[in-house]
Amino acid sequence: MKFSLISPTFGRPEEVTEFLESLLTQNHTDFEVILGDGTPGDTLRPLLRRFEGNARYPLKIYYEEFVSVSDGRNRAAEIAEGEYFVFLDSDCIIPSEYLNRVEAHLQKEPLDVFGGPDVAHKDFTALQKAISYSMTSIFTTGGIRGKQKHVGQFHPRGFNMGIRKAAFEAVKGYSEFRCGEDIELSIRLIKAGFKTGLIPEAFVYHKRRTSLKQFYKQVFRFGAARINIWKRHPEELKLTHMFPFFFSLGLLGTLLLLPFFQVFPVLFASLFLFFSFYFFLIFLGSLFENRSLYVAGLAVVTSITMLLGYGYGFARNYIAYQWQGKQNGLLL
Repeated sequence: MKFSLISPTFGRPEEVTEFLESLLTQNHTDFEVILGDGTPGDTLRPLLRRFEGNARYPLKIYYEEFVSVSDGRNRAAEIAEGEYFVFLDSDCIIPSEYLNRVEAHLQKEPLDVFGGPDVAHKDFTALQKAISYSMTSIFTTGGIRGKQKHVGQFHPRGFNMGIRKAAFEAVKGYSEFRCGEDIELSIRLIKAGFKTGLIPEAFVYHKRRTSLKQFYKQVFRFGAARINIWKRHPEELKLTHMFPFFFSLGLLGTLLLLPFFQVFPVLFASLFLFFSFYFFLIFLGSLFENRSLYVAGLAVVTSITMLLGYGYGFARNYIAYQWQGKQNGLLL
């Protein structure tokens, strides 16, 4: 078998159903699907029985109540039979040509580890499209997630990440990290000398969170996880990762200066012009990509939400380690 498609699941039956239904449309035939499910009370598996025995792919489900994302992926990998493990998130919709595109690229350029981009589907809500833009735009450092021209070294991410079975087993799979575990695994694979690359055409439609509150909580964890990664791999902390923190400080400083703009006119004007131009670039970028004034306006809001959440998570976990003496930082 060529590919084992692995996804961690935890409730959210409509989302998982949509994910599995999208895989029924794959034009590639040599693959299996394995879910690492941690849904409390084992309530998800009964809802997925209609996919068992389907004519398109074998479906296996590893179940362990409250199993973590990393352990769920690792346990699923233990029963996988494919030459490549392809890790996907269950809030993704997979295009019908996805595996064909992956295989075609691997035939031209063999890789041990690969990743692809995530994009917004035309049927996504305006908020989902805005969040997708914020998470993938080079203006918000999202360009490191899977663009042909990206910021920093490309690390495949767990929402769309393929690994040759031998490479996965050589580095002993995912670590105990509960967030940022995909980046940490990518770092270990690169350090071990495995060939890694981006497959630009192997994109997935990533639905992401459905509210600003949920999105903020998610990116807070991403920011905090970056500090956990830094503690284990100090060389992997780049200026790019610090941008959301400095953005947050700058924006807060601008708001605090607002009542005193006549006292510090040059400083306030400089900060105001910088942020105005920055938000304008985000607006234009989203407008060009989504062809919607509404989505473009929402993209400014979601980008601010993302940068503030990430920046605060980054700062909060740094304080937990360096000032509060917590050996494991924030438990994510």
